[in-house]
Amino acid sequence: MRPAIAELTPSLFAIVLALGVSAVVVWLTGSSPAAAFAALLEGAFGSRDSLAEVTVKACPLTLTGLAVALAFRANLWNIGVEGQLLVGALAMAAAAQVVGSSLPKPLALLVGLGAAAAGGALWAALPAVLRLRRGVNEVIATIMLNFVAAAVLSYLVQGPLMEPGGRYPQTEALPPEFVLPRLAPYRLHLGFPVALLAAVALQFGLFRTRHGFELRAAGLNPAAARLAGIPVERRLFWAFVLSGAFAGLAGGIELSAITRRLYERFSPGWGYTAIAVGLLGRLSPLGVVAAALFFGALDAGSNAMQRAAGVSAVVVYVIQGCVILFLATFERWRRASAQGS
Repeated sequence: MRPAIAELTPSLFAIVLALGVSAVVVWLTGSSPAAAFAALLEGAFGSRDSLAEVTVKACPLTLTGLAVALAFRANLWNIGVEGQLLVGALAMAAAAQVVGSSLPKPLALLVGLGAAAAGGALWAALPAVLRLRRGVNEVIATIMLNFVAAAVLSYLVQGPLMEPGGRYPQTEALPPEFVLPRLAPYRLHLGFPVALLAAVALQFGLFRTRHGFELRAAGLNPAAARLAGIPVERRLFWAFVLSGAFAGLAGGIELSAITRRLYERFSPGWGYTAIAVGLLGRLSPLGVVAAALFFGALDAGSNAMQRAAGVSAVVVYVIQGCVILFLATFERWRRASAQGS
């Protein structure tokens, strides 16, 4: 228990300091920090509807955060989660148009979400091969593929996948068989339990299986891992592919459960926010869930803060940015202390 608490300490300090800085920013604008944060809490946790909305916001962040955490554990800088999410959503939309209503709902959902995961995995396999076979820096490759994925999405929703009639640059609505059911009268849907199960499975896989140990060893010290007989390249490749599968699944779930249509600005930047979620969760799958809920609460409560306290919702981005800056500072101090000792 104590090592786990010690591991989370930097994240907790980063949150406290970020809230402190944000309070100062709110005060400098002439508003009351207490009123702003009270409205934020009320907007996030004040009702069942608000709580359901927090889970809706946290669902894509949980899966994309898991994608980041898995890749970073293997010392792979997968900055392409955004593109992998978009390709996953595209794959599900395409599968829905091809299959239509010819399958019963459970099977159609499995096909659609499987296509989403496979799309994200294949998109992640491209930079994985470039890194492992050609030595191409994965940061550059994955960032560039984000733009390629966005361009492909733009072309398809304005062309081959555009809704009949061509009134708007978006796909037609998913058939009912491809729509994830909701678990309450609110927007809470089956995708959030799926994300929780994915986090538990990844936690077990990383820390309770031989393959998980080998993956973490390959990320920490590839040379020592090779001497121990670990197939480093294979482990890193599958880490990249599974990371993309999580991201693609996030896109598929969001399309199936919330938007039900695919359009150009489908993602508000989940793949980039996922980096903050993964770092705040200390690259632990269960920590990622907690971090995603925190970011989801900020997002869900920001509009209430603006309405009730007259404080701009942009303050939420100040909190998110400060969290990352403080985490980076703490990590630098930790490494400097380790090298000094």
